[in-house]
Amino acid sequence: MPMLGGLSGLALRRGRAVLVVALLLSLVGGAAAPTLFGRLSAGGFDAPGAESGRAAAALREDFGQGRPNLVLLVRAPAGVDDPAVIRAGQALTARLAAEPGVTNVTSYWSAGRAPQLRGQDGRKAIAVATIVGDENAVADRIEDLLPRYEGARDGLQVQVGGYARLQHEMSAQSEEDVKKGEMFTFPVALVALVLVFGGLVAASLPMVVAMVTTLLGMGAVWVLAGLTGIGVISVNVVTILGLGLAIDYSLLIVNRYREELGGGLSPADALRATMGSAGRTVVFSAVTVAVALAGLAMFPLMALRSIAYAGVLTALLAAAASLTVLPALLAVVGPRIDRGRVLRRGSAGRGRRVEEGFWHRLASFVMRRPVPVATVAVAFLVLLGLPALGMKVGTPDERVMPSSSVSRQVATTLRAEFSTGEQNALQVVAPSAPDRRQVAAYAAALSALPDVARVDTVTGGYARGAQVTPAGPAHARYAGQGTAVYLSVIPVPGDPDAAERLVGDVRAEPAPFRTLVGGTPAVSVDTTAALVDRLPYALAVVSAAMVVLLFLLTGSVLLPFLALVLSALSLTAAFGALVWIFQEGHLSGALGGFTATGELTSTVPVMLFAIAFGLAMDYQVFLLARIREEYEATGSGTAAVALGLERIGRIVTAAAVLISIVFLAFLVSGVTFVKAFGVGLPLAVLMDATLIRGAVLPAAMRLCGRATWWAPGPLRRLHARFGLREGGASPAGATPEVIAVATSRS
Repeated sequence: MPMLGGLSGLALRRGRAVLVVALLLSLVGGAAAPTLFGRLSAGGFDAPGAESGRAAAALREDFGQGRPNLVLLVRAPAGVDDPAVIRAGQALTARLAAEPGVTNVTSYWSAGRAPQLRGQDGRKAIAVATIVGDENAVADRIEDLLPRYEGARDGLQVQVGGYARLQHEMSAQSEEDVKKGEMFTFPVALVALVLVFGGLVAASLPMVVAMVTTLLGMGAVWVLAGLTGIGVISVNVVTILGLGLAIDYSLLIVNRYREELGGGLSPADALRATMGSAGRTVVFSAVTVAVALAGLAMFPLMALRSIAYAGVLTALLAAAASLTVLPALLAVVGPRIDRGRVLRRGSAGRGRRVEEGFWHRLASFVMRRPVPVATVAVAFLVLLGLPALGMKVGTPDERVMPSSSVSRQVATTLRAEFSTGEQNALQVVAPSAPDRRQVAAYAAALSALPDVARVDTVTGGYARGAQVTPAGPAHARYAGQGTAVYLSVIPVPGDPDAAERLVGDVRAEPAPFRTLVGGTPAVSVDTTAALVDRLPYALAVVSAAMVVLLFLLTGSVLLPFLALVLSALSLTAAFGALVWIFQEGHLSGALGGFTATGELTSTVPVMLFAIAFGLAMDYQVFLLARIREEYEATGSGTAAVALGLERIGRIVTAAAVLISIVFLAFLVSGVTFVKAFGVGLPLAVLMDATLIRGAVLPAAMRLCGRATWWAPGPLRRLHARFGLREGGASPAGATPEVIAVATSRS
């Protein structure tokens, strides 16, 4: 890659100028960070093109309404039927109904003291409403309403809850989590780097690159948020993934630079050799991670697209910083890279003979016994992954928040003390229903379904297959423009699964006119369906891209497919742990406390797969690039594996441990599905860097023999012309004696 030669030359000639430019750009990105959360959305977990999304659009356009997303929980010590409380409750309802952008306001006092809106103890009542608009408009409106409604009001004690409040709290929690995560990860990562390199100077360089990457990523997301919808989870991706990847890439480059210096090269020549070898691997690795994360953009959910956009930007920025800022730092530091030693350790490339190293001996041991070693390792991973067979998914609700969340407190009280299903009501929209008698008959039929408590529409209220309430002023809101009407189908309270079961039943019920079924339960069902429908296509595209990329790296037909299988295998333990811990509720106390709901947030397995798979392939690139280099130098497949593992195994393990430490920052989150990444990602990375790289990969390559590097003639010529590999000098220490030892031990 001539570009890498140019970058090394730029670093040697203009290193300080490069650092000044990087500092200025980082300051610009850092200046954008304080206002970033105000440009992001807390939602993004629904599929806009699904039936529930079309129903929501029809409600906005034809009725100026939406699904209920605001609940006022009112406490009155004197009782909700006290005359003074009734007057105050009516005044509160009227004031809320007069708020701009707030519709469908119904309260215990405005609905004829409906028993379902009254608490069991007679001292609590609720008002339900809808804040209309997109997610950003709802976020702005709830922020304005909160200080004016929550707290003591005319003798009433009011708590504001509902989905709008939940989204508001999730956004605030994410901002707090990012701050706590940074306070945890930066000092811990610095200590770990000192342990890896043994000195302060070498350890500080990756941290500088990580800070530049993170600040530039914040600025890039700030700009992107002005062009398209971006969720708050993108900030977690930038800070956590940016820190991890920047450290990974810096580890590889700094280690190779020290190795070249230890081999006798001058600082300038060592930097050029490093950029021509490890620099190429960084480019390839960043593209690999970016491709894996880009697969999330194929899903219609904004939350997944946000991770795709932020992840691709972060991977490329981490590589860019590692290939510009880090070489400039190395050019300035030069031979002083090992200054500031706090641990006595020999420089890279010096000391013991290669064949005496741990990874060389481990690879040789594995390749002498490939079948039993691979069998035990694979069986262990499959055993850890068995709980994943019982995985259930759904959409997040208030239970993902900590107990201090007001939206969770309100929802918990509603579930325990109220017999209403208003928040989980289905909205069945009929854009054209000319015959009101048909509407009445359809409403009666829906009310007879097993999980339905009540159906309300323009013709009145229905329950158990019959009309129970005549049409009145409260039912006028079910009529829209022209002949459009909608029906509110309220599920039976007390059964958390009833609402989602009801979605299929309502959609299967014959209707005399065209209908669209929406509402929170329908969103959950449609979101899961959208993920399942798009998943095969995303996997196919990402897998095909990975095969092409890895072929260009290795020149082998077999290795790309082997890498795919092994990277997927490394995820089994992570998925098993997700189910065992977060679905079934084990270790809740040890992980800061969370509520197990019996299912995982549907987007978590997809997100985890994309990130962990990308990182697994990232480490595959690190390892296979070095093995390929050794293979070209030695011509021996077994020697190449042993030598390659010895030269890169320690750094891959250190990178895996460091990025796992970084990912542990997710555990400080108060949001359960974010906390899940703090368990799943480190487990997947560590399984990949230990069992897969140390046991299964060497065993598989030994069993495949020379077929590992085989390719037909046309593909060999294609690779010779377009392939990418670590180039430059032969690996230091790859002497004929070492090659003979590695081959004989295999």
